[in-house]
Amino acid sequence: MPTPILVILVFGAMAVVFGMVGALLPRFVGPRTPGKEKERAYECGVVESGDPWSASRVQFYFFALIFLVFDVEALFLFPWAVIFKDAGWLGFWEMLVFLGVLALGWGFAWRTRSLEWE
Repeated sequence: MPTPILVILVFGAMAVVFGMVGALLPRFVGPRTPGKEKERAYECGVVESGDPWSASRVQFYFFALIFLVFDVEALFLFPWAVIFKDAGWLGFWEMLVFLGVLALGWGFAWRTRSLEWE
């Protein structure tokens, strides 16, 4: 019977090998037919106009980060709801603290008007 560390190392090595093969194989096997049309930027079928390296407002990134935070919150809430009865009062208070920290973040985003599109 293999030791747990050996199993972890084997799976880690397999993950690295499969990742590298998946990233490098198309480079060696894929067709290479460069051309002006293929090197052009593609954006949802719309012909590009202007500089592709234009600056975006920080608000877009902040909005995405807020979405990510609350998405992760939903990921933590579901397993907690499943084991709610077994978690006891300690689990309840820990989740209340977690939700309180998230409420503080939501309040900060609301107060700084980060959730409004202008």
